[in-house]
Amino acid sequence: MEKILFLTGTRADFGKIKSLISILEAHQEFEVYVFVTGMHLQKEYGYTLIEIERCNFSNVHTFENHTHETTMDLTLAKTIQGLSEYCKEVDPDMIVIHGDRVETLAGAIVGSLNNILVAHIEGGELSGTVDELIRHSVSKLSHIHFVSNIDAAKRLLQMGEMKSSIYTIGSPDIDIMFSDHLPNLKEVKEYYQIPFEKYAIVMFHPVTTEVNEMKEYVANFVTALLDDIHNYVVIYPNNDLGSQCIIENYKQLSQNSRFRIFPSLRFEYFLTLLKSSQFIIGNSSAGIREAPYYGIPIINIGTRQQNRTLHADIINVGYDSKAIEKALKSIDCHHIQTSISDFGKGNSAELFLKSLLNPAIWKVNHQKQFRDI
Repeated sequence: MEKILFLTGTRADFGKIKSLISILEAHQEFEVYVFVTGMHLQKEYGYTLIEIERCNFSNVHTFENHTHETTMDLTLAKTIQGLSEYCKEVDPDMIVIHGDRVETLAGAIVGSLNNILVAHIEGGELSGTVDELIRHSVSKLSHIHFVSNIDAAKRLLQMGEMKSSIYTIGSPDIDIMFSDHLPNLKEVKEYYQIPFEKYAIVMFHPVTTEVNEMKEYVANFVTALLDDIHNYVVIYPNNDLGSQCIIENYKQLSQNSRFRIFPSLRFEYFLTLLKSSQFIIGNSSAGIREAPYYGIPIINIGTRQQNRTLHADIINVGYDSKAIEKALKSIDCHHIQTSISDFGKGNSAELFLKSLLNPAIWKVNHQKQFRDI
């Protein structure tokens, strides 16, 4: 029985790996552990540990790695310490990590330096800002790569990764997006007490490389929203440095009947809301990855997704309030084509399981090799 340790630090990465954890939990070949840290344990951001506990996974361990707006290097150091201690207790055969968060980097460091196989979900992608630096660093520390598409696989080959270590499985959240088990819109609106017939979604995160300007950027954004006429479901930012000034500015929206503000939403409930929304505005990857699959118009603000916005018909604007207001006035007439399947066919979990059942994956050399092109 192979021991698989999944690491999750945010509501976003848990939405991506949930189906992967579930399919291994149901299989007798694997013993699954989930290391929960980061935003999941912060009440200000919805204490999303609750969503993980609802899944009834067998082995869930929590570790608080974050103090209020701790700098990323200190969060990294603390996560490394907590995860290393847990790995010594569990002795996993593989650590599975996702994406480009600082917790992801901690997982890659702990695994690679303790002779544990590291499997990275969605490496080889373009993120922009400091996230891209982290994502590619994680790829070089990882032994196995589960990528979302051929383009991502090609980038890993350019980085000197071995072709035999790359498995194209699609993006796991697509499994959930088109699941038959998503709640219906009426159920979601009743659960979250959302009174609007029509609404748009707001998701605006801090950009760590522009933290000194974030106060001005979010003030412009909130001004544009207040001057608009649409109803909005507003979701708190992630907990990166700069998030507090966003949350503070959102207080201006809280007394306005056109806005409903939430620290977090359950992933399946969020997908139902997104699917039925008029549009999504902000700088979240949800506007780049999920929204095009549903054919939802997107207003992308600023630089956070600048390298990921080429494949969809997206309105890109800067941080100026007038530019945002102009985009909002035209958004109701803006239509996009529903994205074709750039990120898989909704069977990522099955492909992930098939890969782990292949004995070859467990014989991957722990000593990384660089392959020249």
